Amino acid sequence: MSTPVTSSVPDSRSPAALAWPAALALAAAMGIGRFAFTPVWPSMAQEAGLSLAQGGWLASANYAGYLLGALAAIAWPIRRLRGALAASLLAVALLTLAMPFWHGMAAWCALRLAAGYASASAFICVAAWRPAPAGDPREAGASAVTYAGVGAGIALTGLACLALAARGARADTLWIALGGLALALSAAAWTGLRRQAAPVPPRAATAPAAGLPPAMPRLALHYGVFGVGYIVPATFLPAMAKETIPDPAVFGWAWPLFGLAAAISCLLVPRLGRGRDDRQVWRGAQALMALGMLAVAIWHHIAAVILAAVLVGGTFMVITQAGMLAARRGAGAAAPRAAAIMTAAFAAGQILGPLLASWAAGWGAGLPQVLGGSAALLALSAWRLGKITTDVEGAGHNAIGPQGCSTRKQKEEFPA
Repeated sequence: MSTPVTSSVPDSRSPAALAWPAALALAAAMGIGRFAFTPVWPSMAQEAGLSLAQGGWLASANYAGYLLGALAAIAWPIRRLRGALAASLLAVALLTLAMPFWHGMAAWCALRLAAGYASASAFICVAAWRPAPAGDPREAGASAVTYAGVGAGIALTGLACLALAARGARADTLWIALGGLALALSAAAWTGLRRQAAPVPPRAATAPAAGLPPAMPRLALHYGVFGVGYIVPATFLPAMAKETIPDPAVFGWAWPLFGLAAAISCLLVPRLGRGRDDRQVWRGAQALMALGMLAVAIWHHIAAVILAAVLVGGTFMVITQAGMLAARRGAGAAAPRAAAIMTAAFAAGQILGPLLASWAAGWGAGLPQVLGGSAALLALSAWRLGKITTDVEGAGHNAIGPQGCSTRKQKEEFPA
């Protein structure tokens, strides 16, 4: 999804100075456009009497929109990135603001579907808008700061909901506040991005399509399983915390911790994964995620919720990066096609996860049982990952270098 851009930015600027506008754009598009529902859900469920099954449908609607947005960008590549990014960010804010003014499951599902589509479009635009030119020594650092914006947006959203809920704010007020926050973040991001050089639109490939390695379907399957497993706690973590401690001043901290862990992991994983195989990093992170989910499934205590927030939040971006890198490096010349397949598998998994939770709830299963099953699925997938062989193993082909990139010269982004 990423393309080099021509940049006239002075060489003296730091990676953070280059990347902060893109990070703010992702904070609005992902932290609010995709994940605002999570901290608002406990209030919505209580006030409107919604069930876990209905929450699963609302979550899946947003993930379905994200999948549609990603597929649309593949079928019809975005040519005018500036205009598309501005429209997508504005849509995220307006669709969030519209939630209190439309009532009923059908209307809410439609709004969340459209918000998911807009967030996917915004993400793709940001991924193509590289803060530093390809080959620039600041590129890896700028990329880490950019993707840390996802976790920062999640944390900021959670803190806003925590502060408002502590004052007795209703769900409608939370949606309006988050819509206003999305507008503010988008305006700040747009101001910074307008000062940077315009990105070069992606060119249509002229070379014949390269073949994918035999291991690609299995790799995509495991990436989809990751999407199924992680999305359950990512959607219902505050609800789990509320079941443990009803006080919003306490359970409200679960989501900010999740986002903070995600942001920090983006900055730390380049160092922690130095010299390790991409799939080793993926397997280790997924095992930790399963452990966090299992802890909160069997131990109904706020300490277990905090552990889950840290372990799940601190690993989902790590797995995203490692999985995408493993697929792209294994695919060689077919890397763009491999990235598209992995993204589609991940998005499909995110849709399937809440639907499976709704189905299980229909049979009498609660969140602990759903989490326990998801943890087992993730652990099994992590174990089976070790059985997959690719054509690029050995010889340092899969090693994560000092800056989280391949030890080969090619550097790539890793979209979520």
